[in-house]
Formats: sequence, structure tokens, C-alpha cells
Amino acid sequence: MNPSEDRKPIEPAKIVVRFADGKILKGFTHDFYPNKSIFHLSSNFEDITQEGVKIQVKDLKAVFFVKDFAGDPSYDEVKEFTESDQIHGRKIEVEFKDGELLAGTTVGYIPDRPGFFLFPVDAGSNNERAFIVSASIKKVRFN
Repeated sequence: MNPSEDRKPIEPAKIVVRFADGKILKGFTHDFYPNKSIFHLSSNFEDITQEGVKIQVKDLKAVFFVKDFAGDPSYDEVKEFTESDQIHGRKIEVEFKDGELLAGTTVGYIPDRPGFFLFPVDAGSNNERAFIVSASIKKVRFN
């Protein structure tokens, strides 16, 4: 038996894909893995088995795993921790090359890897987690 046949398909994830050039795509993926260089984005949750658009991780800024595609543009996301926050992992602040700033925690940041997951500070954020592509980072700071 092929070992890849043993792998159970993952539940489709609702994502927003931000490219390094500023382009944004929204949809669902069932084959995103942080150690893979490609994954597929489908606009159809009902038939996620469709291959969809092939996405090259090297072309991205980040992949945001979201609660809702629309989000709330008027929501002012908290970027700082409070003493009452329960912290899992290491506090991190990421500044992207385009100037955007994200703050959260991580358990997997290693500069030489293609990317890592960041969990936002703000539990009210539309982002549940983000996969940050290392090549899109200008500066990382640990708190």
C-alpha cells in the first residue's frame, strides 16, 4: 500500500491567499501543508475535490485561515498582548516587506524554513491563524 493512500483527507479550510504582488484570492483548500511548495484553491466548498487553482507558496505573502470571507473592515484588530492573555508559544511581531504588521504567537518560527504559523493576539480577529511565508518578511521581533 502506498503511504500517501493512508493519509486521511483534511477538512476543507476557508482561506484568503495574499500574494507578494498584492493580489488576493479567497476560497477553500484541502491540501495545504506547511512543508509543501504547492496547494490548490477551490471556490466550491461542496466539491472540494475539484483541483481548483494551483498556488505556488513561493509567490505568496501569507495564507490566512479565516472565520469569514467578508470579515469586518471597520474592526480595529488588537496588536498587543495584555497580562490576562493566555499565551501558547512564543510572542512574535512580524513586519512584512509591504509594511503590514501582524502580532501573535508561534511555536514553529525557524528563519531558514519557507514559512511558519502565527496565531493572532486578538481572539476577535477574523484570522484563526496565518501561514507566513518567510520570503515576505522584512523584520521579526520577539516580545
